[in-house]
Amino acid sequence: MTDPGEVRASDAEREAVVEQLRVASVEGRLTLAELTDRTEAAYTATTHAELALLTQDLPAAGAVAPAPAAAPQGRKRRWFVGVMGDSKRRGTWRIDQELGAVAVMGDVLLDLREAEVRTDTVDILAVSVMGDVKIIVPDGVYVDLDGMAIMGDKKVNVVQASPGMNVPVVRVQAYAVMGDVKVIGDSQAQPLQRGFAAWREHWRRLHGDDWREMGRQLRAEGRELRRQLRDDRRY
Repeated sequence: MTDPGEVRASDAEREAVVEQLRVASVEGRLTLAELTDRTEAAYTATTHAELALLTQDLPAAGAVAPAPAAAPQGRKRRWFVGVMGDSKRRGTWRIDQELGAVAVMGDVLLDLREAEVRTDTVDILAVSVMGDVKIIVPDGVYVDLDGMAIMGDKKVNVVQASPGMNVPVVRVQAYAVMGDVKVIGDSQAQPLQRGFAAWREHWRRLHGDDWREMGRQLRAEGRELRRQLRDDRRY
């Protein structure tokens, strides 16, 4: 009999897990980096066991969750401003509204990787006048960069997901005048040790690259042990 966990996953089941992850992110249970990691893993999962691993610490799909807190009233956008100085936001923080970044002969850094994103899309207005705005995102998100640059530069350097994947979206409207607006991914920034990715890397270091095969061997050994115990009870 086939182990239930080894049943191959369908496209519909992968999409259902991705939606469960998205809802968990909006509820504040996952950071943007965790959401991106798990979304990528969901699309590459081949069995039910691999999908279950991605949601084992989250409420079951369809469970009643507490109502999300209302978005702040009276503030349509949260601003980060650097005028002849620096403004930086990194680490754990909460995004539940649109963001604005203004650098005038200064620098603004927004690191979104450990942020709790309570919206479906992160919208950022970035303005640079003889300054620099740098936005760091997890590789694997979809970045939509628009706007204009006059004697300046606006660019994206992010490893983005394959087309058709329902991945997190970061939308940036950029205006650069003799300045720069840059959106970069993990591969271009100081590495961030993310929980789920770190767990997978630890497992690989202990058991080698073929960790799925190791899991299958462990399950097979468990089934053989149970069979032997049943046979022993018969005699």
